[in-house]
Amino acid sequence: MYVLLADLILVVHVLFAAFNLLGLVAIWVGAALGMGFVRNRWFRGFHLLAMAVVVAESLGGVVCPLTRWETSLRHLAGTGRAYHGSFMHHWARQFFYFDLPPEVFTLLYVLFFAAMLLTLWLFPVRWQGPDRP
Repeated sequence: MYVLLADLILVVHVLFAAFNLLGLVAIWVGAALGMGFVRNRWFRGFHLLAMAVVVAESLGGVVCPLTRWETSLRHLAGTGRAYHGSFMHHWARQFFYFDLPPEVFTLLYVLFFAAMLLTLWLFPVRWQGPDRP
């Protein structure tokens, strides 16, 4: 059961990261194609907030709670950090976790957040009124 919960947390973590990364790509592509969702205040607000949390954690030296929970569950399951069973776990970890110094990630997060702020300036959100173009 612990392994299943750890895998579930890993999936949520990967989806959260994908939302941050692919959300910015979607905004740029959507803006180029004239799609109205790029000005949606809810989408853009949640997108900005999600990355702001990542940046704040990184600047504060806080380990992401999702990482801590996943690791704890894997230890409870007796698998520790080196998990060798689940196909999903193996490939998600291959694409999601990199062995680099924490400062590199902090710099990348801050630069990505800056790109999001630039995007907010280039493609402003419709903060009031209907969420239409």
